[in-house]
Amino acid sequence: MKTTPKLRLRPTGLTIGFISERTGLAPSAIRYYEEEGIVHPHRTDTGQRRFERADIRRLSFVMISQSLGFSIAEIRTALDSLPANRTPTKADWQAISESFRQKLDDRISQMTKLREQLDGCIGCGCLSLSNCKLYNPDDRARTRGTGPRYLMGDSPSDLGQDA
Repeated sequence: MKTTPKLRLRPTGLTIGFISERTGLAPSAIRYYEEEGIVHPHRTDTGQRRFERADIRRLSFVMISQSLGFSIAEIRTALDSLPANRTPTKADWQAISESFRQKLDDRISQMTKLREQLDGCIGCGCLSLSNCKLYNPDDRARTRGTGPRYLMGDSPSDLGQDA
């Protein structure tokens, strides 16, 4: 009597190698993003990671966001707003885009202000930093004593100010 061979089901999902090839990320980077809670692959019976197609977009979003200066924590928070029970839609991604656009606009404004103030700062020679609009607005460092406070090791955070 002949027995029919058992049908072996192929595990669903994409391998880490495939994800690596599609995104250009090293497998170690993909594992790091998994540890950071950016992607959530499921495991096969043998323990291999399997990713969803949507993870390619998530990882691409991470790379773009990092190139724009966003931290892993900011990126994770944004991605946590995406639905877990379905593939994100264009509207889902647009909501994240709006949030990031506002943050980028704020950064551009800060950088523009910095650039405008920097012109008067380079080479001014203000060792006491009493007039420095960038590091010591309104001479707030004077409360810590005389001399170049920041060059002596004080930081704006020591003085309850932002740099």
